[in-house]
Amino acid sequence: MTPTDPKYQQVSEHQDLFELGVTSPIWDRFFTIAPLVLVGTREADGRDDVAPKHMAGPMGWQNYFGFVCTPNHGTYQNIARNRVFSVTFPKPSQWLETSLTASPRCEDGGKPSLNLVELFRSPEVNCPLVREGYLYLECELDRFVDDLGENSLIVGRVVAARVDPTYLRASERDDQDVIYEGPLMTYVSPGRFAVVRETRSFPFPAGMKK
Repeated sequence: MTPTDPKYQQVSEHQDLFELGVTSPIWDRFFTIAPLVLVGTREADGRDDVAPKHMAGPMGWQNYFGFVCTPNHGTYQNIARNRVFSVTFPKPSQWLETSLTASPRCEDGGKPSLNLVELFRSPEVNCPLVREGYLYLECELDRFVDDLGENSLIVGRVVAARVDPTYLRASERDDQDVIYEGPLMTYVSPGRFAVVRETRSFPFPAGMKK
């Protein structure tokens, strides 16, 4: 099939679409669904830092996790220095704690809002985690992918992972029951969030492989 094939003309002919210019970022012009996680790092003076990230997720099928950041942020600088980070997946009830971690830093580099968030240190990489999350990852830095405009992709290798049993998939539990009993907080970018409790099995074709 070539670009001159009639099938290529169907969208423009039969669907009314708004053309988005790409000379500036397009991502605030519509809504997309993303995970919402809290990345924990250690400052140079030993203080804890936690920051929310939504451009985040598994990097492939193996135990790698990555997220987008900018070299100007403390999160990037802390990981470059210490080469480790942690990840908390917050529950929907933790929307306030998640919001507090997004507060700006003071002139001394501190983030006083974290005093209102209950933290503890992860056992393997010694980075802060937020209590009552449903999934915790501990990661060692694998690589930076820089120069994505002003941003970078930070990829870590997962060296430890722990999950709240309510959220654990098991052969004797229906997946829908797992999600209903352990709902997920989802970021609806830009600037909104949703709670996922109702889901349906996706109708994958027979024989489909990863």
